[in-house]
Amino acid sequence: MEMKGNTILITGGTSGIGLALAKRFLTHGNTVIVCGRTQSKLEEAKRLLPDLQTYLYDISLPEDRVALYQKVTADFPNLNIVFNNAGIMNFLKLDDPAAWPRFYQEIATNLEAPIHLSLLFAAHLSSQRNPVILNTTSGLSHVPLVAAPVYSATKAGLHSFTMSLRTQLADKGIQVIEISPPHVNTDLGAPGANEAGMPLDDFAEAVMAGLSRGDLEITYGFSSQSRDASAQERELLFQQLNQPSLVGAAS
Repeated sequence: MEMKGNTILITGGTSGIGLALAKRFLTHGNTVIVCGRTQSKLEEAKRLLPDLQTYLYDISLPEDRVALYQKVTADFPNLNIVFNNAGIMNFLKLDDPAAWPRFYQEIATNLEAPIHLSLLFAAHLSSQRNPVILNTTSGLSHVPLVAAPVYSATKAGLHSFTMSLRTQLADKGIQVIEISPPHVNTDLGAPGANEAGMPLDDFAEAVMAGLSRGDLEITYGFSSQSRDASAQERELLFQQLNQPSLVGAAS
């Protein structure tokens, strides 16, 4: 991936990994647009990074995804990178039918939205210089966290979709890159829930290094371990990850 001179749209770019990478993309001389569903978070991101362009859309809604595509391509016709980064992690029990609305929002945000946005932007990107689609998955794509069953499943689905998308869009000249974080200290799931994760800045720097190298799948720590594990190793990782204390977090 070219590291400068791009116009980049980042969904879920107001905090965490999205904001950390937005900061670094700006430093490299790119135009960066972030999309979020909360006005106050957009305003805070703009305060921290005044050069950001911000848009208020809820990508869990199909109509907002279409509106975002139309607005961004009209305002920034040179847009050449779409970064599907927005994600929701819920800790939910699988025997509670009343939880379905939260399940559905998680599926719509984590899996439905990046698929739909990839379809919407593909033709536009194919006419641009150095076009790229970036998808954020997870180390849980390969070894699920039982306490976050839908999150893990959506990331596994997005990993699979990204492999297919990369192959299908190769003849269009669109590079498709997967960013697969391990446990990172962000507010994913709940504020303060991930303090045991690796420092956000360390992971962001690892991502930038991977992009500079031209890596198509960027993993780190647990996400590298889970991706490369044998079947037997993966089962052991599953057992280690899903100790009763962790599984009980869903109750």
